[in-house]
Amino acid sequence: MQHKVEEHKGRKSVRDLKIGEHGVICCLQDPEMGLKLLEMGCIPGTSVKMNSRAPFGDPITIIVNNYTLSLRLDEAETILLKQ
Repeated sequence: MQHKVEEHKGRKSVRDLKIGEHGVICCLQDPEMGLKLLEMGCIPGTSVKMNSRAPFGDPITIIVNNYTLSLRLDEAETILLKQ
């Protein structure tokens, strides 16, 4: 498992997006969280847009598949983007 984490080191995640920025989902880093995110439409190859951040930065909202999804920062960090 550690090899996979190192393999993705340096990749940008949804957490890194600024409001209004877009990205394309590359992969999901956490297997357990990944299943939940897949069910919510965060599928590799899908476009995602940072929509808003709460006043203290957590949670955030993203737009994926034309709907708004609210995530905690630790969840957003597991969604890696294509470079």
